[in-house]
Amino acid sequence: MKIAVLSTVKSLYSTRRLVEAAQQRGHECVVIDHSKCYVGIQQGKPSIHYKGQDLSGIDAIIPRIGASVTFYGSAIVRQFEVMDVISANPSQAITRSRDKLRCLQILSGAGIGLPITGFARTASDVDDLISMVGGAPLVIKLLEGTQGIGVVLAETKKAASSVIEAFYGLGNNILIQEFIKESKGSDIRAFVVDGKVVGAMKRTAKEGEFRSNIHRGGTAQVIRLSKAERETAIAAAAQLGLTVCGVDMIPSDRGPLVLEVNSSPGLEGIEKATKKDIASEIIQYIERQYELKQAQMPKVVKKKKKRESKL
Repeated sequence: MKIAVLSTVKSLYSTRRLVEAAQQRGHECVVIDHSKCYVGIQQGKPSIHYKGQDLSGIDAIIPRIGASVTFYGSAIVRQFEVMDVISANPSQAITRSRDKLRCLQILSGAGIGLPITGFARTASDVDDLISMVGGAPLVIKLLEGTQGIGVVLAETKKAASSVIEAFYGLGNNILIQEFIKESKGSDIRAFVVDGKVVGAMKRTAKEGEFRSNIHRGGTAQVIRLSKAERETAIAAAAQLGLTVCGVDMIPSDRGPLVLEVNSSPGLEGIEKATKKDIASEIIQYIERQYELKQAQMPKVVKKKKKRESKL
């Protein structure tokens, strides 16, 4: 196969590992900066160009779409889908998961455990909003934040009111969530590929910090998931339509609660913590999809010819 990793930074650990894993399994693999791709929309002849060249002949893509280019990146993935190219994650699932509010609404409707969350647009009902999530301490999150950026722990009601009003004053959309004290500054990242958890780690915040993100100085260690945690991770991925993702959960007295589902999860932390070749798991999923597509192609052609003969 010819596989393209859609990434804006070729030197990133995750990008390099995916290329290595693909090449080790005998595939041709290239890195394409999706932010520099451009599409041609024409009846019966969709196309994508990159650096003046037509990107034809690609069998599969692995999207590594950053939060800052979600709209454009998803549009490029969608164009590949129109061209009948296999994608590790569907474009619709990427946009669905990247919108934190929409993601939580979908998971809530499916009965998946979540921290109590509030969302509003003005500061006029701050007191009721704070009460809705159980009062202080509480967590305030920017909808567009990533890697722990834009996440604030407000330990008192007064502090929460001030932070919420400040964010609203700047025109930001935010989520207000209950603080799960029993998590003690740790969370769980379950890496899901094709409906199975292929690796899991526990992330612990550094001293004096409540955010456990590795980018914020948190540490990671391999963990064996409970049945409830495994089922929650798989169900969350399925509800969002993601076939490759990282499901972030937090332990609580009422069971695992999903914080976020990442459609472009980093490989460095999970591979180093678990000592597993997660990149190869992704490539093997792509291979299975390609084999399935190849097996179905003759049937499609046969049906098409049969329909034409009836006309």
